[in-house]
This record gives sequence, structure tokens and C-alpha cells, in this order.
Amino acid sequence: MSDEHTHQNFETRAIHAGNTADPLTGAVVPPIYQVSTYKQDGVGGLRGGYEYSRSANPTRTALEENLAALEGGRRGLAFASGLAAEDCLLRALLVPGDHVVIPNDAYGGTFRLFAQVVSRWGVEWSVADTSDPAAVRDALTDRTKLIWVETPSNPLLGITDIAALADVARTAGVKLVVDNTFASPYLQQPLALGADVVVHSLTKYMGGHSDVVGGALVAADETLGEQLAYHQNAMGAVAGPFDSWIVLRGIKTLAVRMDRHGENASRVAEMLTSHPKVTQVLYPGLPEHPGHEVAAKQMRSFGGMVSFRVAGGEEAAVEVCNRAKLFTLGESLGGVESLIEHPGRMTHASVAGSLLEVPADLVRLSVGIENVDDLLADLRQALG
Repeated sequence: MSDEHTHQNFETRAIHAGNTADPLTGAVVPPIYQVSTYKQDGVGGLRGGYEYSRSANPTRTALEENLAALEGGRRGLAFASGLAAEDCLLRALLVPGDHVVIPNDAYGGTFRLFAQVVSRWGVEWSVADTSDPAAVRDALTDRTKLIWVETPSNPLLGITDIAALADVARTAGVKLVVDNTFASPYLQQPLALGADVVVHSLTKYMGGHSDVVGGALVAADETLGEQLAYHQNAMGAVAGPFDSWIVLRGIKTLAVRMDRHGENASRVAEMLTSHPKVTQVLYPGLPEHPGHEVAAKQMRSFGGMVSFRVAGGEEAAVEVCNRAKLFTLGESLGGVESLIEHPGRMTHASVAGSLLEVPADLVRLSVGIENVDDLLADLRQALG
């Protein structure tokens, strides 16, 4: 992270970090460098260190500097997708025979990566309730290299005390990885709480408009950042210049969007708690949520994701999804428009039959920034 932005407030960093005016024209928005290679001034005479856009591209550099500044890290790296970022991280830090502790609630794609891909490479994993530091400590072995955390988690909105797990990781000599996608760096700063690496799906709140796919890693220290950067270049699943530019543009409004997402989600959660056809509401902003106090301590506010369970079981939950009109039935999350989905049949189908299997009567909402009264009316009619 550039020292220039260290003491600026988040909203200022989101707009200015990495966004240097074009030196040729003075354009206040960095250009899209849609280029694969660069003219050299003699053999090895690189201009600004650029030789080939897999290795580095000025538009991607702008995004990576911005990501590092927002997360308070030493190195940010942008990838073609969130799973590409995760794959790079795992292959950079693990070798066959290593062990990872993963959460008992996590994105289905992350679980699939561990269960079906990384495990074939000889990396072992076990599941623990990461909201319980003692359970994580008990899951560690002499071969454990990483503790993997999502907080808030997907889709059950579980909360993990990042600082407490950072102590567990530090004592054991392992690294703590935190997927910060649901919170975004505006609401939560895992590196400041002791995490070693932050993971993002830039597709979600960072991009914010459902028009780009991307991923990111942000490392707490330079050495780890260099290690990840080497593998990013060697493996090649980098973010393209146009995608980098789209994410960079989305980040400029991240703070104001997250405020509205959180305000709307809070109203939605309150309505759902009193609805006769809802048996449980999962939202860390509710005082009865088991992780409410920890979330209040480590988050600026509680985010825009709400999950709930429906009376009548799986078919009733599916019908709620099908009847929604303003809430769009679709996968993903974090866009300005509200989305609704059935995790068991959609985003989390890959965890069926595992320790991460989600309740069949669960509905997940990504609450957008529309007028909240319209959102409430749509949910009431969908619930019937």
C-alpha cells in the first residue's frame, strides 16, 4: 500500500488510491490499457516495468494498488475470478501432504475446490466450526498450514472472531485466510485483526453492478505478497484490463452502496422475524444472532445479506423464490439489484451430503439498494 494513502479515510482511498490522472492528457480516470505487449527501449529496457500483460498491466496495477490500500495490506493481486484467486493462494502456500482447516459453512465453490480439486493433489482438509476457537484449535494437526474463514459466512451468515482465530493461528505457526467477500473492506478489515491474507470475489460488492467477474488476494506482508505475485504470473489467471477498470469504477461508490445495502437488509430482516411463514432469520444485525456481539465489534455495520428458513420445507422455500418479482431469481450477490436464491439447489448444490450441507428450507437474499418499501412488499407477496 502506498504511504500516500495510509492516513486517508476509507471513502477517500476508494476513489483515489491507484487512480492517478493520466500523465499524457490529464484524464481523471485511468485509461484501459487494452494491450498484450509493450515496446522496449533496447533489450531489457522496460518502461515502468511493463513487458507483457500477464505479468503486469497498468490498468490492473491501478486496481491492485487500490485493493491493497482498502484492505490495509502490502500487496494486492487481481484475478480472473474469485476461485482463480483461491486456487493461486492454495498452490502457492501448500504442497502435497499439507492440511487445511475449513469452515462448516462456506461458499459451495470453495468447498468444491478443496473436496474435488485440491484433495486430488494430496492436500487434506477437515471441517470445524470457526465461530468456536477451541474447535479450530482441536482440528489442527502437525501438518496444518492454513485456517480458512468466511465471515459473515455463505449462506448461513455465521460470524467468526477474526482476532481470536488470528491468535490460534499465530500460536500454531499457521496462516489465517479470511474471505471478506460478504463484508467488503468497507465493513471489515481482517488484516488489521491479524489475518495473513484476504480473499475477495470482486464480482460481488466490489464490482457492485453484476457486470464483471473477478477475484483478489491481499497480503499482509511484502514477502508473502511477492510469493503470491510469482504464482499469479506463473499460473496466469489474471484479471484483464477492461475487467480491472470496471471493478475500479465500482469500488469508487463502495462505501455509499454498502451503507444502503445494510440499511435495507436491516429492515428486511426485521420484517422477516415477525412473518408467520418464516421460522428463522439469519442476519448478524439481529440481537438474537449468536454472532451479533462479535460482528458489532469487528464490523462497521452488518452488511446486505439475509438468509431465512421457510415454514413448509424445501418446496415452500423454492416457491418463495419462484414467486418473487422485484427480487431477481439468480446466483451471485452484491449488485445494486436485489437477488433471491435457493442455496440447496443453486449456489450450494456442491455441498449436498457433506458436513457443509445447507438446510433445504433456506432462502438467501442479496438485498439491493432499491427503495426498501418496494422490497418489503415483494417479499410479503412472495411469502403469501
